[in-house]
Amino acid sequence: MQPNTTLASAAHDSLPTSQDAANAVFKRAAWRFIPLLFVSYVVAYLDRVNIGFAKLQMLNDLQFSDAVYGLGAGLFFLGYFLFEVPSNLLLHKLGARRWIARIMITWGVLSAATAWVDSPMMFYVIRFLLGVAEAGFFPGVILYLTYWFPSHRRGRMTAMFMAGNPVSGIVGAPLSGYIMYAFAGTMGMSGWQWLFILEGIPAVILSVVIYCYLDDRVADVTWLNAEEKKLIKNEIDQDAQVRTHSSVRSVMLSPRVWLLCLILFGVIMGSYAIGFWLPSIIRSAGIADPFHIGLLAMIPYTAALVSMLLASRSADHFRERRWHVIVPVLVAAIGFCICAMSENQITPAIVGLSLGAMGVVTAVAMFWALPTAFLGGAGAAAGIALINCTGNLAGFVSPSVIGWLKTQTHSVSSGLFFVAAMLALSAVLVLSFIPAKVVNR
Repeated sequence: MQPNTTLASAAHDSLPTSQDAANAVFKRAAWRFIPLLFVSYVVAYLDRVNIGFAKLQMLNDLQFSDAVYGLGAGLFFLGYFLFEVPSNLLLHKLGARRWIARIMITWGVLSAATAWVDSPMMFYVIRFLLGVAEAGFFPGVILYLTYWFPSHRRGRMTAMFMAGNPVSGIVGAPLSGYIMYAFAGTMGMSGWQWLFILEGIPAVILSVVIYCYLDDRVADVTWLNAEEKKLIKNEIDQDAQVRTHSSVRSVMLSPRVWLLCLILFGVIMGSYAIGFWLPSIIRSAGIADPFHIGLLAMIPYTAALVSMLLASRSADHFRERRWHVIVPVLVAAIGFCICAMSENQITPAIVGLSLGAMGVVTAVAMFWALPTAFLGGAGAAAGIALINCTGNLAGFVSPSVIGWLKTQTHSVSSGLFFVAAMLALSAVLVLSFIPAKVVNR
C-alpha cells in the first residue's frame, strides 16, 4: 500500500506544479503581446470612429447632410467586407508581424488624408479605401491569439485586447473634443481636420513597433526555452482536437458559420450606433461644447470597460460562453430603448448610452469565444474573417439607416429602436441555435 500511496501523492503534487508552470508561461506570453495589441486596437478603433466627433464641425463646414455622413461612415465597412477574407488568409500565410504592420501604416496615412476631404464623393472614396486598408486587423489578431492561447485561456486575452474599444472612447472622446477645440484655426485648418491628422500619426509609428517586436508563431521565438514552447504547443494541440472546421471549404459550407455571421451583424449594429452617434446624442441633449461632450462620453465607455473585463473573467472561470453573450446583448437592447425615449434629457440619455455601450462592447468580446471553439487551421483564418467581415456589414447598415431615418424624421429615436430590435434578434439566435456543448469549454 505504501508505494502506491507515495506514487499517488507524488502525482498529486506534480499536477499543480505543472499547471503553475503552464500558467507562468502563458502569463509571460500575454505580457509579451497583449499590451502592444491593445494599444494598436485603441488607435485602430479611434481612427475608425473619430468621424463621429469630426461630424460635429465637419458637416457644417462642408455642407454635408446626415444622410451623406451616414453613407460615408458606413462605406468604410463595404471596403472592409470585400477585402477582409483575402487579407486574413494572407496574414495566415505571410505572418502577423509583416501583415499587421502593413495594415497599420496604410490606415494611418489614409485616416490622416481624410483631413483634406472637400466633397461627398471624396468623402465616400476615402472612407472606402480606409476600410480596404484596415481589413484584416481585428480578425487577424483574433486568429493570432488562437496560435498562442487555448480556448479556456483565450476569453480573458480577447477581452484584454478588445478593451482597446472602450479605452479608445475613454481616452479618445475627451482627446478628440480637445483637439477640435484647441487646434481650430491653426495654420488655417479646422479642428476636425487636425483631428484626423493628429490621430492618424500613432498608427504609422505603431506599424514600425509591430514589425520589430511581434513574433509570428511559438516555434519562432527566442524568449522561450524548448520546455516552455512545448507547454504552449501541448495545450494548443489539445484544443485543436475538438475543432470541426479546419478547411476553407468546410467553413464556407457551414450553416453554423453563416448563423454566427447573422448574430454578429445584430451586435455590430449596436456597436457602431454607439461609435458613430454617441457624440450627436449627447449634443442633442443640450451639451454644445465638444470638449464637454468628450468628457461625458467617457462615462459609457468606462462602464463598458469594467463590464467587459468582469464578464471575461466569469466566462473563463465557469467555461460558459452562450449566456455571457446573450445577457449583454439584451442589456444593450434595453439601453438603446431607454436612450430613444430620453426625449433629449441628459441623465436618461447617459444611462441608456451606458447600458448600450456595456452590452455591445461586452457582447462583441464574448462572441469571439463561439467561432474559435470549433474553427482551426486555414478554416480559422477564413472563418474568423468571414464572420467578422459579414457581421461588420452592419457597420455600413447601422450609420446609413440611422442617418437616413434621422434625416426623414428629424429624430434619432426610430433608428435606435431599430438597433434594439436587431440586438434582441441576435440574442434569440444564440439561445436557439448555438449548442452549449460546442462552445462551453
